[in-house]
Amino acid sequence: MLIHPLPSKITVAAINKDIIQIYLPQPAVFLLFIVLSVLLGGYTPSIVTLIIRRFSSPEQVTDIYENLIKPIKPLFKIAGTFLLISISITWLEEYKFLYKLVKPTIDLGVIISVAWLLSRLSRQFLRVYGVDLLGKLGREFDDLILVIETLVNVVIGFIALLAFAQSQQFNLVGLMASLGIGGLAVAFAAQKILEQLLSTIVLYLDRPFVPGDYIRIPSVSNIPGGLFGRVESIGLRSTKIRTAAKNTLYIVPNSTLANLEIENVTMGKKVMVLLYLDFARLLEDRERALVQQIINESTDSVFGIDPGSTNITLTDSSEKPTTRARVTFFILGSTESSIKLRKQLLELANEKISKQLMTYGINFTMQEPTIYVESPIAM
Repeated sequence: MLIHPLPSKITVAAINKDIIQIYLPQPAVFLLFIVLSVLLGGYTPSIVTLIIRRFSSPEQVTDIYENLIKPIKPLFKIAGTFLLISISITWLEEYKFLYKLVKPTIDLGVIISVAWLLSRLSRQFLRVYGVDLLGKLGREFDDLILVIETLVNVVIGFIALLAFAQSQQFNLVGLMASLGIGGLAVAFAAQKILEQLLSTIVLYLDRPFVPGDYIRIPSVSNIPGGLFGRVESIGLRSTKIRTAAKNTLYIVPNSTLANLEIENVTMGKKVMVLLYLDFARLLEDRERALVQQIINESTDSVFGIDPGSTNITLTDSSEKPTTRARVTFFILGSTESSIKLRKQLLELANEKISKQLMTYGINFTMQEPTIYVESPIAM
């Protein structure tokens, strides 16, 4: 009696794959995996949280999730979905034409989604934990966070470009090296065009103004009498400025603007901060002087507060034996990001005020929320 051997696992797997290919063509399997990738990609934030939990304490996991993962959950889901789809594309390898048609699009989606996620994650990390670091390093490091953000984004963008070129078997590094010699002749032939383009890059990176800002340009040879107006747009070669008086449109070369001292009126904004501190009892004269001294020292330690603008008014309540302090000062900033950053530094200053007053036995409650009033811009 002949006994047939049982099929091995490899044979069974091959048979199952053949059965799948008979009943479901590989493009259909690929579409099925895309649907599964979209469903599973939604759990990417939870998977990342589980991984962090294995290497961190519960308190650290909660802190990381609330500050880094939760604010950008959609980006985690998008990046996770594209990564799963890129794995699923192996089902199309036998269909050469379809594979070459779909793969570049999926690779581009993966690289863009991951680069976007890393950019926002680094920004979130710097904004959350960088502010605490500023309080320890000193006020001169205030705008350093904004500079680091820009540098990180440039590095991420450059790496993403190289990664996409490499995924498409395109030797970008070799092309740049070959253009180093051959492009020298082109540079001499198109010196003016390159000058305009480089000036445009400088304006976009340095951002002395953005569309919508009111700027004032001094008097130069090609702009006699100077110019004051609103920036309409920044093009590849020139910037369009609409004058405030005549309502005419000036088209100024970017190479000219890159070499001028420009007065940006819009960026010269300041925000008035209004704080109310309610003390549980009437303060004595010595305590009043101490409160004023501590508040002045704490606000002066915040970089971006207009020096000498702090005004403190102490008043006693007529209804109950308490004292209220009304504190006003101005925060200076050139962009919304710098204003937002200095508001976070102000919160650290508030904590410093609270700790110092408590050491002297002076208890108070701070009225919430802190009032911010944007001052009008003087044209």
